[in-house]
Amino acid sequence: MTGFDADGPWQKARSVALRPEPFGALVYHFGNRKLSFLKSKTLVSVVEALAEHPSAAATLTACGVSDAQRAAYVKALAELARSQMIERRESPE
Repeated sequence: MTGFDADGPWQKARSVALRPEPFGALVYHFGNRKLSFLKSKTLVSVVEALAEHPSAAATLTACGVSDAQRAAYVKALAELARSQMIERRESPE
């Protein structure tokens, strides 16, 4: 992968499960067996809503992420993409 494009369409990877926790969620990838922690309930909401919006940037807006927090959330999503927890969605033709 060449990098994370917040203007592109994303979704939670099909082989990933989220388990809600008081701090946010555990994220487990059944393919590569990686376990991650989402330490923000807002980030959990963003990951769950990615497939419902045309881009990651639109998802951040829809989930109420402020301009001041946006860079941190884009960085978190980029890390989730790097670890294959989220994946780029194919555009419907």
